[in-house]
Amino acid sequence: MAKEQQKNAAPDAAVTPGKPAAAAKRKKEFKKKRERRIIPHGVVYVAASFNNTQISITDTDGRVVCWSSAGAIGFKGSRKGTPYAAQQASLAAAGVARDQYGMKSVEVRVKGPGSGRESAVRALAAAGLHIVLIRDVTPIPHNGCRPPKRRRV
Repeated sequence: MAKEQQKNAAPDAAVTPGKPAAAAKRKKEFKKKRERRIIPHGVVYVAASFNNTQISITDTDGRVVCWSSAGAIGFKGSRKGTPYAAQQASLAAAGVARDQYGMKSVEVRVKGPGSGRESAVRALAAAGLHIVLIRDVTPIPHNGCRPPKRRRV
């Protein structure tokens, strides 16, 4: 008789009035703090189109560490294609790479015909990253596709 009372009493003791049984037993779980990766050398990809400029900073294996673009900074419309917008995007990405990942030197690979190409590279140097080399990786067709017909304005 006493054992039956204990069995019946045990679940009632765990449940507080107004709360389900699962919530009463669950404890707070703490996530492990992600350890900070130190990346002394990286690669910066600058993709400069006529409408926008995108900056991606990777480690030497190609894993993206941080990125930014003129649109992500807050520029809208035709202002995204300006050299100033490219400079601000480059400063933002370089600041994260330098402060959070301890990056000191970078290779720069520039792609595209946009007006933000040079200002983005200058901003990387101004942000405190040592530029080892600058390479133009703009794809050049060897008379591949037929171009679209001329615009009539």
